[in-house]
Amino acid sequence: MSELEDYSPPRGHLHPDPARIQQNLLEEQVELWWFSEPRKSLLCYCASVALILGCGLGGVGLLSTTTSLSSEWRLGTGTALCLLALAILLKQLLSSAVQDMNCVRSRRRINMLKSGGLSDVLIMLITGASLLICGAVLLDVALSYHMPKPGKALNDMYISGVVMLVGGSFTVLAVGIYAAVVFLLERSGPGQRQWERTVGIFSISGQMQARRETASSLARLI
Repeated sequence: MSELEDYSPPRGHLHPDPARIQQNLLEEQVELWWFSEPRKSLLCYCASVALILGCGLGGVGLLSTTTSLSSEWRLGTGTALCLLALAILLKQLLSSAVQDMNCVRSRRRINMLKSGGLSDVLIMLITGASLLICGAVLLDVALSYHMPKPGKALNDMYISGVVMLVGGSFTVLAVGIYAAVVFLLERSGPGQRQWERTVGIFSISGQMQARRETASSLARLI
């Protein structure tokens, strides 16, 4: 016991916290800032893909069925849907290009450009609002014709307006709920969540560090 007491560290000596040192080192890695919130990034990426497929397929479908009787509204609506899908796709490609080039070193800009950041929220909100406006316009035009048998063109316009109105409402509502949840989580405890993300992503490193500390302690006891 006396030998162990001689080799024991003094009580007043403060050991550096390995977890804190590891967290500080990870905080300085710019490449890891793009992947700091994997669940949020995956959710927004899947939502972007769904919007691209929905708007793109809807726009192509309207453009491919354009006839002389319904050329104006099909051409305009189909073009608007294709442009919305292209805008979302360009945002995703831009984020990937900036990430690959590693030309942005600001945490604020990375948090804005990465998947799940502010840019995703804004472009999805704009997409939802555009769908709402287009759907409302189509419904207004279709309902303005007070005819007993409006015909297939007006029926297609009415159905397209309803689909776009429902899709736009769902998108705006989902973005609003997402923004509210993220805001509440940010207010609840950003430090604790950052620690949980760090431990979750680098759990293997933490386990190795724990094993080294255990082996070191056993060595000192022997």
